[in-house]
Amino acid sequence: MNQYTKVIGLTGAIYTKEFQKIKHHKNKIREVNEDTVIKAFKGGDTEILVFFEETGEEIIVDDFSDQELVKKYLGKKFL
Repeated sequence: MNQYTKVIGLTGAIYTKEFQKIKHHKNKIREVNEDTVIKAFKGGDTEILVFFEETGEEIIVDDFSDQELVKKYLGKKFL
């Protein structure tokens, strides 16, 4: 399952993904292009954690979520 994080702050939103490394290295967290996330989300088996920096609130959106929830937190492009 692909897991992405959408971080929403005062200046905008970015998408990140944590890449698993070999056992003795730390995992890398990198910024990912929105188009890559859209392609993976439409392909299925993807989970996106929406994180609000100001409030600390977290919401999980996946391909089985309600369309209104997807539209509200991710945008029309994800439908």
